[in-house]
Amino acid sequence: MAERSVNKAILIGRLGKDAETKFTPSNTARTTFTLATSRRWKDQQTGDWKDETDWHNIVLWKMESVANFLQKGKQVYIEGRINNRSYDDKDGNKRYISEVVADTLILLGGRGEGGEGGAGGGAADDFGSQPVSMPRSAQQKSKPQPAADFEAGITDDDVPF
Repeated sequence: MAERSVNKAILIGRLGKDAETKFTPSNTARTTFTLATSRRWKDQQTGDWKDETDWHNIVLWKMESVANFLQKGKQVYIEGRINNRSYDDKDGNKRYISEVVADTLILLGGRGEGGEGGAGGGAADDFGSQPVSMPRSAQQKSKPQPAADFEAGITDDDVPF
């Protein structure tokens, strides 16, 4: 019987710095950025609320046009796989790194939301909550068009959040 396994990461967080795109020798774009996710809990002994932030390294392949919209403070949804690798630094020491190789990226936040510490308005907000990239499986299949009467009458103002 074949063994099954799953390697899936789903994150919603804010960018810690603007995304950076570099190109491999074969001219393939590699965009990287850090993503902060936070959790909050109540300390059982003191009754105080505690906050903890985790930082994640994110890698996007072949999506150089998206990097302009990935600015510090922007909130994004990421779906991908966890990748662990090692490399030798300039002093010859072996370094280990964990990163999420993203398959799906969605810019979150409504129009006009600039995020904390960064972009204010502008072209990035024109995407709204629309997917910037789709999973590779979805790119190959054509999507059925929604019925026109379904969208009639519902606007962003009708959504309570």
